Amino acid sequence: MSAKKSDNTKAREICSGGGLSGKVRVPGDKSISHRALLFGAIAEGPTSIKGLLPAEDPISTASCLRAMGVNISPIRAGETVRIEGVGLDGLKEPDEILDCGNSGTTMRLLLGLLAGRKGRHFVLTGDESLRNRPMQRVGHPLQLMGAEIQGRSNGNYAPISITGQKLHGAVVGTPVASAQVKSAILLAALTAEGPTTVIEPAHSRDHSERMLKAFGANLQVGGEIGRHISVQPGERLLGQDVIVPGDISSAAFWLIAGALVPNSELTIENVGLNPTRTGILEIMNQMEVNYQVLNRRDVAGEPVGDIRVTNSGRLKAFNLSEEIMPRLIDEVPILSVAACFCDGESKITGASELRVKETDRLAVMARQLSAMGAEIQEHPDGLTIFGGRSLKGTAIDSETDHRVAMSLAIAALLAKGDSTLSRSDAAAVSYPEFWNDLGRLRK
Repeated sequence: MSAKKSDNTKAREICSGGGLSGKVRVPGDKSISHRALLFGAIAEGPTSIKGLLPAEDPISTASCLRAMGVNISPIRAGETVRIEGVGLDGLKEPDEILDCGNSGTTMRLLLGLLAGRKGRHFVLTGDESLRNRPMQRVGHPLQLMGAEIQGRSNGNYAPISITGQKLHGAVVGTPVASAQVKSAILLAALTAEGPTTVIEPAHSRDHSERMLKAFGANLQVGGEIGRHISVQPGERLLGQDVIVPGDISSAAFWLIAGALVPNSELTIENVGLNPTRTGILEIMNQMEVNYQVLNRRDVAGEPVGDIRVTNSGRLKAFNLSEEIMPRLIDEVPILSVAACFCDGESKITGASELRVKETDRLAVMARQLSAMGAEIQEHPDGLTIFGGRSLKGTAIDSETDHRVAMSLAIAALLAKGDSTLSRSDAAAVSYPEFWNDLGRLRK
């Protein structure tokens, strides 16, 4: 068996060697799944969502919304999710603390959604990892709009308490391009008094803008210096039929595996190709990966296509800078693996955001790949990786991070000798069927 659990239920044996072949559909885009649930909840009337990611993070979002009186059907693979929206002011004060699990997106977007619920009180918490991730970068701009948010370390860490207030519109400049910060502000702006404009220094993921407009929000995008997103409050949101495309961040594991694993040819179907998310394809061009985008189409306002990738032989080293980082922040772990097999020295800079994800992903990837024999230098905002050195199979650990788990799985396929991956089940956070798909695609 090529990828199997060992007797230790927390570890998984991964045999090296072999090729990958076939077609695969990755789970629905996690960012779009969260937003479809949140916007459907505060819309009027029914919303249906096809292809929603049936993983732990969106389930946490749905659970929090149910606790505030929103009727959401069970989230199961292959089934349409149906929401009965309660309108912009229909969320109830919950009887319990809202548990966001491991989902930073859930907590940060709920801060924006709940800050303007005047007279209602909410408390957000999560697992140990989430309780140690910073929230002030969302909380601070919301406080500029009149929000009352408290928590550990001056509101920076959960548990977070929100006392709903009547918010006022504002012009808010974000110091970094962050889709989560921007989306929280836009959600708060929907019920504020007066218009709100978010100015971001670069183009971050724009799923919120696209979907809010589809639901009926009065939202405009423009700006010559920086990117300006403006919301005029007062418009009703109306329930929609949403189709969630495959998550390119999940497709990235197969794109890199198909390029690197000998004798491989993979087609990843129905992948979201939103231009704010396709930085991985730009880096694959730098590396000279052999791939094609097929069957391009639009689905519910989001560009979609199929990507075919084949083993590409020797690949060139690449450079990631701060400019491209918003378009591939989640792909840095698997690109760190790719860099180990490129000719020459690859540099990743402008990635300090990764230090406050589910784990410190820069430190974790440096630590785990070094254990496999990679030569890596860690910097405050990135990594320098010296390619061309063989990795060896060994004991490795996801350190509870889903993207690390899947990245190390691909590294283990390419190593000399078998590996044992501890806490492999972390992959379920964003890709519950990853291990089954890996077993099916191996030749």
